Amino acid sequence: MLTLFGRFCRKLRIDNGELLKDMADKLNVTSSYLSAVENGKRNVPHNWLDLISDLYSLSESEKIELRDSIEESQLSMKVEMKGLNNKDKNLIMAFAREFKDLDEDKKDEIRNILIGSVKGGRE
Repeated sequence: MLTLFGRFCRKLRIDNGELLKDMADKLNVTSSYLSAVENGKRNVPHNWLDLISDLYSLSESEKIELRDSIEESQLSMKVEMKGLNNKDKNLIMAFAREFKDLDEDKKDEIRNILIGSVKGGRE
């Protein structure tokens, strides 16, 4: 099943008269790899936001839509903990362990804290 990222890419290909293979060639990957990413079987590579934006000369609003589709389509996330103290590392690990058991109110509380702490935060 296509992810939000997959739907974005499919529309982009249609708008540019391209096939999956054409986009895969531009991204320097195989068609099967691009298909796996679009179908949520693999994570979207971290550099594809800028690469696709540049290759297709996306507008700022299209770039935001692409970024959101990538974030929503991610299967996993790597967190860089180099340079963090043990207390911060423990916080990150506790959040990862307990997230699935948090109720919606607690998630909203955390979301509000994080969005409020980021300058120009967004949902």
